[in-house]
Amino acid sequence: MIYLFVHQNFPAQYRHLVRHLADQPGNTVYFITQPNDNQMRGVTKITYRPPRPAQPNCHPFSVDFDLAVHNGMAVAGACRDLAAAGIKPDIIIGHNGWGEMLFVKDVFPASPTLLYFEFYYHAANVDVGFDPEYPGCATDPFRLRTKNAVNLLSMEVADWGNAPTAWQRSVHPPEIRHRISVLHEGIDTDQVAPDPDAWVALKREQLTLTRHDEIITYVARNLEPYRGFHIFMRAAGEILRRRPKARILVVGGDEVSYGAPPPPGQTYREMALREAGDRLDLTRIHFLGQVPYEVHLNLLQVSQAHIYLTYPFVLSWSFLEAMAAGCAIIGSATPPVLEVLEHEVNGLEVDFFSPRGIADRVDEILDHPTRMQHLRDAARQTAVSRFDLKTQALPQWLRLTEDLVAGRRPDLNLSAQPDPVATLGQAA
Repeated sequence: MIYLFVHQNFPAQYRHLVRHLADQPGNTVYFITQPNDNQMRGVTKITYRPPRPAQPNCHPFSVDFDLAVHNGMAVAGACRDLAAAGIKPDIIIGHNGWGEMLFVKDVFPASPTLLYFEFYYHAANVDVGFDPEYPGCATDPFRLRTKNAVNLLSMEVADWGNAPTAWQRSVHPPEIRHRISVLHEGIDTDQVAPDPDAWVALKREQLTLTRHDEIITYVARNLEPYRGFHIFMRAAGEILRRRPKARILVVGGDEVSYGAPPPPGQTYREMALREAGDRLDLTRIHFLGQVPYEVHLNLLQVSQAHIYLTYPFVLSWSFLEAMAAGCAIIGSATPPVLEVLEHEVNGLEVDFFSPRGIADRVDEILDHPTRMQHLRDAARQTAVSRFDLKTQALPQWLRLTEDLVAGRRPDLNLSAQPDPVATLGQAA
């Protein structure tokens, strides 16, 4: 089998699937991506550098689309080179969010395509307008309609799609949704697991922290409103005031992954620290930046209360990894979280906008005789039973790709048994 993957940041969400396929005898795996230093045994990595006009001569709402077309054209060029070399993929799998998949079907019309549909934007009732502190504006509907253009065009070239959670699938229009299976990339729960002997060293403070300490953790790619950082920081001062032995470990960078940037020359972290003033004990809150993956896991393993907040948006890998590591999780009562978190079963839910409620939940956990070990055990079981790489996600990915290669219509619910007589031409 010849597999072709496309994602601008190799290997991204496809790391586990690509590694498995490349290790199987008889498979050939190509991966088209933008340049980076990542390598993987058995994978032929093909890089592209799309031309970037310095000042796109288009409307501001069309800038992202213009960049998407440049990405798509660059990937199409790489595909034409493969075709000229006599290579015809049996299946093409890629993320459509940046336009890379727009033209692959024009080069390989006979190859089935599986596209990753991560999110579809709405002007109301999802992420935009959720937080009154960061309200939208009158032109948001126009901007977001344009932003969705790549999703809509990509569906035309997709034989099928996948979304990592049911809620993320649900925000897509029905004409797209009926061809999107719910399929998460999976968590390696052998690697991400509780470890009673884990420890974390804070070199600057000359401290070594273990599970015997009162450690509260907060993890995000970047410290920004979409992940509730401003709310968390207001809770942090109250948590440290109530708990004189507690330390808060914060992971995340100062860039912006989602939403609007802060005012020029500022970061959301600086803004939150300025707001907190002397109400926040800076000797017991530690901003660690973006850390190596091994350190990230150790932080989850020593955590005694893990806070995860998000707008109604994409669910973070770190949330599921915290479950797999056996964290006692305090999660915002927002749709992507509540798809997985059950209050007082495998975690505690909290009002996204309530710093005092977050501090109360921390007290509930840290004052509990076993620090709510039953929630930790249930969180771990949820991760294993629903998201484990080897027993859940990988078999479902293989079923989905095999169905597409064979011309069968895949299941929308991949955890169910396949219908052997289903075909791609049947209605959803």
